[in-house]
Amino acid sequence: MTAIFSTPMRSPSAAPIPDERRGQLKQAIRDNEARAQLAAEQGDLAQSARFILAALDGERRMASTGPQVLQLIKPRS
Repeated sequence: MTAIFSTPMRSPSAAPIPDERRGQLKQAIRDNEARAQLAAEQGDLAQSARFILAALDGERRMASTGPQVLQLIKPRS
């Protein structure tokens, strides 16, 4: 099995990601978790680790979706 990794998509922090994109990220996370389990069962721990890292990256991107509250707070000068 060969993994193809691309650079993570970067979205402007002020613009929310549409629900369709969130659904795609959730599906990619599920797919990577399933591939990691299959690779681990086959004994390919390095490949399994790569899929786990890809799933974690997807979770990180999902967490950064939606409104960014910290960007709305203006520091006092």
